[in-house]
Formats: sequence, structure tokens, C-alpha cells
Amino acid sequence: MLTGAGSGIGRALAHRFAAESPRCLVLADRDALAVRAVADAVGAVAIPTDVGVEAEIVALIDEAERSFGPIDLFFSNAGVPGPPGGPEAPDEEWQHTWEVNLMSHVWAARALLPRMVERGEGYLVSTASAAGLLTQVSAAAYSVTKHAAVALAEWISINYADAGVKVSCLCPQAVRTPMLDMALDDPVGAAPLLAGGVLDPEEVAEVVVAGIREERFLILPHEAVAQHMALKGTQNERWLNGMRKLVRQARAQSAAADAPGGG
Repeated sequence: MLTGAGSGIGRALAHRFAAESPRCLVLADRDALAVRAVADAVGAVAIPTDVGVEAEIVALIDEAERSFGPIDLFFSNAGVPGPPGGPEAPDEEWQHTWEVNLMSHVWAARALLPRMVERGEGYLVSTASAAGLLTQVSAAAYSVTKHAAVALAEWISINYADAGVKVSCLCPQAVRTPMLDMALDDPVGAAPLLAGGVLDPEEVAEVVVAGIREERFLILPHEAVAQHMALKGTQNERWLNGMRKLVRQARAQSAAADAPGGG
């Protein structure tokens, strides 16, 4: 089962998973037309679902298991960019970002873990972000909720591995999706985001399949993310100073471009 399957990484994952000839592939997305189109294209089943609502996630899981049997792998992929900026964003925008980027994973795990533990097997995969390991300087809510998503996946992996539950967490950086287009509207935030290069969703999907086969916890499509993680963990002040420098340079370049006669 795969959520957020109507576009971007989710759509690429749907096509890639279908190529593996699964017993049954169930796709979910809030955009009913989009997810049905993807399902028709790959021979899957579409169940329109808003993962920001716990009752809809529970209904999705119940319907899928009632119709097709136990869920072997649940990929909690849906996410939102959240509001730009920092703490000044309205509470309702913080709350919506929190519900989709974190609580959707909590609600899925709440529904699935007892069933997987009873069977002695199951696989939970979630999409977080490189921002959940590092940061996204132009969007505090996105960065905070993605950090929380990584922490949740780690906690489940630690506490449920002995019960037979496998866990992977996908943390891509820049990927050619509608969400990236929105992030690029802010040149300051775009500078560190683009530093590791931009991948196509199909490239990410290939890395995901390889990561699941190897049962890796962290799936990192961008190799530079692991290097930045190592620097952040071992030389935190140096990492922070480097990020501050990137932001200062991006702000200066943006100001120069906006000035009269600028580029």
C-alpha cells in the first residue's frame, strides 16, 4: 500500500512497485482523479484518502485488508510543504503540516502495528526528507515535522524489530516534483536545497526499491546527505556556521538581483 501516489515521488513509486508484480498494489491520495489515473495506468487499486484525518487512514487500512488480505508493506509517503517562513506562520498551517507530515505516520502505525505484531511480520516505510536529518532553511514547519517523522521511524524500528516489523525511512533532498517548484520560489531556501543536485522521481523510486530489498533503515537517494549528516553529528558548530554562510550568501545574491539594475 502506498499513500501520496497521485503525483511526484508517489506516482513514480507506484509505477516502480507495479513492475515488481505485487500480489496487490493499493494506492491512496487525497486527489481522487489523480490517484485513479495512476492506478489505471499501473493496474492497481485506488482508494482516495486524506491522510490528514485519522479516521480515513483507518478506513483505508480496513478496506484494503478486508478486500485483499493483510498488508505486507505500508508506504506512508504523502506530505505537504507547509507554510514558508518560521514561527510566525498561523497555527492552523502549522497544525495541518503536523497532521500530514507526522501524525499520518503515527495513525498508520497505530492501526497496523498490532496486526503486524500478531502476524510476526510487516514492513513500514515512510517518506520524511533530508530536511528531517539536516534542515530546510526557508520553512520551519516542514523542517520540524520532517525531523519528527524521522524520530518516529527510528523509535518504531528500535522497539518493534524483535517483533518482526521492518522499518525504512526515505529522506530525499531535491526531487523534480511540484513541491520542489514551490520551494524554489524562495531563492534563499533553494540555495542549500539544490546543493546536492536534483533527481527525477524515477531515480528516487529505483533507490527506494534497492533500499527495501536490503532492508535499510535510512534510504538516501542523494549521497551528499550522508556526508552532511556526518558533519552535523561530529562537528555541529562547523555545520551550523556553514549553513549560516550559505544563507547569508543566498540573501546577498537575492538582494543584488532585486536591486535596480540587478540581474
